[in-house]
Amino acid sequence: MARRIAAGAAYGGGSIGLIGAAGVGILLAEVQLAKRSVGAGEAPVPPSGDGWYGMAFGHTEPLRMGMLGDSLAAGQGVRRTGQTPGALLASGLAAVAERPVELHNVALPGARSDDLDRQVSLMLGNPAWMPDVCTIMIGANDVTHRMPATESVRHLSGAVRRLRTTGAEVVVATCPDLGTIEPVYQPLRWLARRTSRQLAAAQTIVTVEQGGRTLSLGDLLGPEFEAHPRELFGPDNYHPSVEGYATAAMAVLPTLCAALGLWPETDHLDVARDEDVLPVAKAASAAASEAGTEVSGARAPWALLKHRRRRHLPEETEEAATSKEARRA
Repeated sequence: MARRIAAGAAYGGGSIGLIGAAGVGILLAEVQLAKRSVGAGEAPVPPSGDGWYGMAFGHTEPLRMGMLGDSLAAGQGVRRTGQTPGALLASGLAAVAERPVELHNVALPGARSDDLDRQVSLMLGNPAWMPDVCTIMIGANDVTHRMPATESVRHLSGAVRRLRTTGAEVVVATCPDLGTIEPVYQPLRWLARRTSRQLAAAQTIVTVEQGGRTLSLGDLLGPEFEAHPRELFGPDNYHPSVEGYATAAMAVLPTLCAALGLWPETDHLDVARDEDVLPVAKAASAAASEAGTEVSGARAPWALLKHRRRRHLPEETEEAATSKEARRA
């Protein structure tokens, strides 16, 4: 299915949507119930987090990191800069690299994949500032707004290609499992999970084909959400809480560091951790069904499936990021 979606993106055909059985009355009722429950609370507008992190490592040339995507990338629902995924990842990357990191965040709450072209143009708008690595988190709004998956991955493929052309490494955190959202009940939960995983697998295929890496968010937060829904969901019952964002960032950080050659683990296969070299489509399907799985390109048409050990994020993620305006002054 993922391969057909990705192939459809190349040739302009095919689509999938959240409401695959729109004629079934129970699904329509579940959709209306979910709409009333999700987003009922107020989610604060996230701070951008633009600036420098890891200044304790001196004023040497920083690593330049870009953040693109939707509300998950922006950190919708948190109030402090250091609680956003971009700030968490920049702080973690600085700690691993032992050098400062300059973050530029262009993620937009509510964005779908068709907004990526605009975001990439913003990211690359200053010729004097080219990113070393970019993280993209996108896909949830594509599912909820029933954007055809072929269109969704076509936009993602173009964004990854443009960023890779500049020499930047690209890590895509694929579509999360919307079946973990608390107010969504069966059978809509099953359908949301199936659609999310199909999109995540297709995202993996097109990203790897363009030279990027992916990290499957999948149901990464599922066990935590089920055990502690009030702690890991934000006030709108849709976006993660502070703890939820930290959990997601901790999963993405190893792949982000590996993309820059900073992670201490080698790329040898650890059979005990179910790592393998598989055809790209099979690797994408496997990653979509198991959260925390990294997929990167090997010799075509093969891909490397990794399960990297996570490291805790630095305790001081709320360090004073030097804003661009302050540095200009």
